[in-house]
Amino acid sequence: MTRFRPCIDLHDGRVKQIVGGTLSDEGSGLRENFVADKSADWFANKYRSDELAGGHVIKLGPGNDAAARQALAAYPGGMQIGGGITSANASQWIDAGASHVIVTSWVFDRDGHLSNDRLAELKETVGRGRIVLDLSCRRCELGGPSLAWKVAMNRWQTLTQVEITPKTLDELSAYASEFLIHAADVEGLCQGIDVELVELMGSWAGLPMTYAGGVATMDDVELVDSASKGHVDVTVGSALDLFGGTGVRYEELVRWNKAH
Repeated sequence: MTRFRPCIDLHDGRVKQIVGGTLSDEGSGLRENFVADKSADWFANKYRSDELAGGHVIKLGPGNDAAARQALAAYPGGMQIGGGITSANASQWIDAGASHVIVTSWVFDRDGHLSNDRLAELKETVGRGRIVLDLSCRRCELGGPSLAWKVAMNRWQTLTQVEITPKTLDELSAYASEFLIHAADVEGLCQGIDVELVELMGSWAGLPMTYAGGVATMDDVELVDSASKGHVDVTVGSALDLFGGTGVRYEELVRWNKAH
């Protein structure tokens, strides 16, 4: 069954919820839905006390290492870490308390081609069981009714050459124990999930997977469950009352997990 996985998104050292499609290297046009007055470790402690495991800490750009380390120290082994992960620093983050490292951009070259050498290097460094591949993506029109989703790197700014298909997921599962997939086009908008993407994820179901993007109400959580046939977990961000939202109550999700 679908389970709720918590998140801590860090930007400029603070816990935030942002509209994913507005991230850029220049920082211009960034839309923030929420900026917390509580620290990253406060959120981690809350997740720990409510027995919510398997969530993720994502560093969105520089200036977030200290806050990330505080969160991991507060919930050792309870959360994954992503953002700027490479084979050179992955072990350090495991030592800091992360259960897994989440990697995207580093395993692609500048032209968006996947580097099997880097995947193998990371696997050799921390082991397949510690790796989560972030395949966050954008929807691409193929003409007519056909749809495709291509992985987006560099904080979702750059489309890669990798399309999310069952074949791709089969191949990449040799290097990871989980997949994390944000639907970048709907991330932070609270206007509903990308149902077709969730259906695609659920139809494969070869490894644990977490979907993020667009959840607005508990109906959307239930829709992830039904559309994926219970094979895909879900993260809730901007709609959550914990992050200033009004669509989903945190306590509802805690109860959902306990019931499932």
